[in-house]
Amino acid sequence: MENASLAKYRLGVDIGGTHTDLVLSNLNTREILIEKVQSTPANPSLAVLEGIQRFLDNGIEPNSIDFFSHGTTVTTNTLLEMKGATLGMLITKGFRAIQIVQSQARESNQFELKFKRPTPLVSQKMTREIGGRIDESGTEIEELDKNEIRNAVQYLRLKGATSFAVCYIFSFMNPEHEKCTAEIIKQEFPEAYVSLSSEVLPRIREWPRMSTTMLNAYLEPCLTRYSRDLDLGIKKLGITTPKCFLMQSNGGVMPLDQTGVGGRTVQTLLSGPAAGVQATSHLLGEQQGWKHVVTMDMGGTSCDIAFIQDSKPIEMTEGMIAERRLDVPAFDISTISAGGGTIARLTSANFMSVGPDSAGADPGPVCYGKSGEHPTVTDADLICGFLNPSFLLGGNTDLDKKRAQHAIRKTFSGPMGLSVEEAAAGIVRLINARMADEIRVQAAKKVIDLTTLTLVPFGGAGPVHAAMVAEELHIPRILIPPNPGAFSALGLLCSDVVHDYIRSDINILSKLDPARAEYFFEELENQAINDLKNEGLSAQPYEFIRDIDLRYAGQGYEIKTTLKGLYNTSITQEVIAKVQDRFHTLHHNLHGHSARDQEIEVVSYRVRLQVPVTKQKPIYQVLRDEISTPENTRSVTFNGREFYTAPVYNRVQLNSSIIKGPAIIEQFDSTTVLPQGWKARTDDFGNIIGERQD
Repeated sequence: MENASLAKYRLGVDIGGTHTDLVLSNLNTREILIEKVQSTPANPSLAVLEGIQRFLDNGIEPNSIDFFSHGTTVTTNTLLEMKGATLGMLITKGFRAIQIVQSQARESNQFELKFKRPTPLVSQKMTREIGGRIDESGTEIEELDKNEIRNAVQYLRLKGATSFAVCYIFSFMNPEHEKCTAEIIKQEFPEAYVSLSSEVLPRIREWPRMSTTMLNAYLEPCLTRYSRDLDLGIKKLGITTPKCFLMQSNGGVMPLDQTGVGGRTVQTLLSGPAAGVQATSHLLGEQQGWKHVVTMDMGGTSCDIAFIQDSKPIEMTEGMIAERRLDVPAFDISTISAGGGTIARLTSANFMSVGPDSAGADPGPVCYGKSGEHPTVTDADLICGFLNPSFLLGGNTDLDKKRAQHAIRKTFSGPMGLSVEEAAAGIVRLINARMADEIRVQAAKKVIDLTTLTLVPFGGAGPVHAAMVAEELHIPRILIPPNPGAFSALGLLCSDVVHDYIRSDINILSKLDPARAEYFFEELENQAINDLKNEGLSAQPYEFIRDIDLRYAGQGYEIKTTLKGLYNTSITQEVIAKVQDRFHTLHHNLHGHSARDQEIEVVSYRVRLQVPVTKQKPIYQVLRDEISTPENTRSVTFNGREFYTAPVYNRVQLNSSIIKGPAIIEQFDSTTVLPQGWKARTDDFGNIIGERQD
């Protein structure tokens, strides 16, 4: 047995809406330990610290934990619940209407007669116009009015502002006015948080830049407090490693103590969902060759959907979250209200409805035996026989089936004339249809043929519903990784340190001086190197990835075009010619046409800094060539009328033989349901691969 004093561990933590998952990986053996703790929404760090304490109570030495990384929904939930900081905003004089006009586009249904924009993050009375002007070339044409700044800060402070967003015209070409403003704010109000658009998003288009800066200012205080509390908490437990990281929306991590620095808070808005996508990309794609995948991360409150092509997650640089414009690099993840805790109700028209609200961690589903009264998806799964009442979390949590039956009977059986089992099956079908519809819509937008994909479910509830969703979408196979309930936490051990940088400078590509392009790339790279020094990572090897945003002259959108493989040490005229050809091809692939006789415009330069870290690898172990034996049987139903006696297998005991559905496979952190007409086998990496029977 390995000497505990010599062991080194890496810890990944995923904070979900219902449970907080912790994965402790042994650096030497790659074996993992898992803990699941009920989330504590009022203070998410408490669940993290409780989970870590459980590892320590089981003999893990705190100084043996050499790496800590976590994904969080703190900023996401703060935005959804509108519980962020009270904002003050400083803008260039004459541009007060930007927040009202925005982009004029409706981000939702264009034909919605009652369309209404969300409540502004900062009101007009908390917005102050400041004299001073930078033009489009970065030249100062009007001196900054410092007295107006001081007066504005004093006024906004009296009105309760604790965080400031500063967004001046053309600050991405010359940030000096914004930097000077930040200095004055700190002089007048040292405790204030300050977000500068020239740091958060130094690129063209006023509304996206302003919106992203406001989001950063709105969320930075809560993330900073949370990070500080968590950092202090893990240090009190004796974990002193300097390698403490937080997951970002782009699939990389950043140092925990840098979350409130340089406008990085907005990089965490998809922190939680990104970890599972990264785990799929690295462990299943790069390590095992599953290149074309759609992920379905179904937890307690929501379901996150993402597509992976050629082992790489599809990314976006412009998007929306909670109806707010957010233009930062991120995995293209679609989130819907479809989790185990999603509540089912009867509408006024006597129809069954599921969601969008959730019972969350507290009170949770009715079967949890707390104060929950409304039936949820988990209650329906239990009644359909998919879940073992005495085996949730390996037997650590009992489920009260009678309470779930009573709640569903009270809500649906009387008014709709359905049996409890029929109503439960109806809830399951509705939630499956919602997830299938979202996958279908997102695949259509991306022009992806679902029949060429493998569906990878994870999260506690994902494997329960995966085969039924795949059946509806005609996806030929599903793949359930070894620890699906903690797969997102495992993804935190599969991520490099990643920082993204951008700078706008519009030029005609064919007339672009290569030295000018090289200047901007080097400027961004020097900024990245300086950040590495501040983070204590300058001694680590790193890589720069250069991209450039291009468009046909006159277009209103750009396409990110990578320079990878086109240059050696610097930008040359030959490189520019190759970039032109690459853009034409990319435009054709994305939109079905190109315009090779049209001028191409350079809009922005991008640099991605990547610092490789030791990553988790899958464990290869040849399975025994024996028939898997079920531990018992359970009655299951998929429509509430027909019942099957399904064998129940313990996943730990599975061998290489084929299992035919209907069947149930149980494990500590999740349950896999195999419907009638499906078969499954376990491969040598421990994945369950389910397919339609011939």
